[in-house]
Amino acid sequence: MSDASSGTRVVAGALHRVRRGRGKGFSAEAPVESSRRPARVAVTLALAHMILRAIDRGEIRDQAEAARRLGVTRARMTQILDMTLLAPAIQEEILFPDAVGSLKRINERAMREAVRTPPWADQRSVLVALSTNSASSDDKP
Repeated sequence: MSDASSGTRVVAGALHRVRRGRGKGFSAEAPVESSRRPARVAVTLALAHMILRAIDRGEIRDQAEAARRLGVTRARMTQILDMTLLAPAIQEEILFPDAVGSLKRINERAMREAVRTPPWADQRSVLVALSTNSASSDDKP
């Protein structure tokens, strides 16, 4: 519907707010539902496995070269790669939390604490203890 004398135009319908890069605008089409972001610890664990594969294939010479390429310190690279020392069942829960998951709200610092516990059987108990401690400290004001 338009009014020729005033030059205004009226549009009937639904508009949806959308983001395009840094800009914002409106669209007549509904935005596509985005999937949930993976946890940061899951991304770090996946990166650790990719780095180890690249070292095994000879694409990267060693951890020091990987650290230089990624722009992190060698100590940080050691922390990242140490996550692969977690028990396979724990790694699976980190990477696929919806499929397996009982470990909720575990951060990388807790994972590093569990890595220091060598027997895989004991790592789960360390993580459970750390997750209950962090959950109870989150409840305090």
